[in-house]
Amino acid sequence: MARTREFDEGQVLEAAMQLFWEKGYEATSLSDLTSRMGIQRPSIYSTFGDKRELFEAALRRYTTSRASDIRSRLQKYSSVKEAFSNFFADIITEEYEEDLSKGCFCINTMVELAPHDEKFEILTREHQMYLAVIFQETIERGIQTGELDANTDAKSLAQALIVSLIGITVMMKSRPQRSFVDNAVAATLTLLK
Repeated sequence: MARTREFDEGQVLEAAMQLFWEKGYEATSLSDLTSRMGIQRPSIYSTFGDKRELFEAALRRYTTSRASDIRSRLQKYSSVKEAFSNFFADIITEEYEEDLSKGCFCINTMVELAPHDEKFEILTREHQMYLAVIFQETIERGIQTGELDANTDAKSLAQALIVSLIGITVMMKSRPQRSFVDNAVAATLTLLK
């Protein structure tokens, strides 16, 4: 008879995700994982597979949650311009309020692993494309309501905003002057004419 798990799979995966997010893939050891997750190596292997598979599961958990959060944030406002303005402002404020900027787990993975690991190149690119779709849907809503110009290229604009978001997120790890970031975001948001 198979033993029942004595831990909550979601909770231990969340713990692994937080650790990978803080330290990155390479710097996280199995000892770090067992300590943070509160389970032993055999349980990690039997539940998630090896370290790489655990990392993939943690990344997928993050990207699903992050996409849902971004969609909710953008749908909260009837004005598309206000939605994007508040979204970017919130991202920046959250980063400055943290003691140490962890950045975006997916973007961190894109920088650390994607250049030499095809699976993570694909996973991070898929997340970027999915976020671009969320941004595009929001922009199209603005076009439909007349808030944005009818000739707006929603797809290209969404992609430009994603590139800006990724750039800002990476840059925040070096704690630039707040005015530098605020000015860059203000200029980016002028694309929403």
